[in-house]
Amino acid sequence: NWWELVKAGASGSTAMVNLGGKILDNDMSPGFFIEHFIKDLGICLEECRQMELRLPGLELAERLYRETAAHGFARSGIQALFRGIYTD
Repeated sequence: NWWELVKAGASGSTAMVNLGGKILDNDMSPGFFIEHFIKDLGICLEECRQMELRLPGLELAERLYRETAAHGFARSGIQALFRGIYTD
């Protein structure tokens, strides 16, 4: 099937293998909580501010995970990001 081809091919990765299947099964159980990921992203962003370094991708990731948490997924696994993005 297409999932086996994708995860084994050039686009495959540890995240794809571990989280892609959970997404397909609608399994939002945490391996790592979104609320903890937001905390870690915040620490990174604070360090960046102190270094006068701007990382737009990191800023976007933090915003998207905050929005996902606001939709009720703070205690879900980080794979729930797609649920937060496609909730509205």
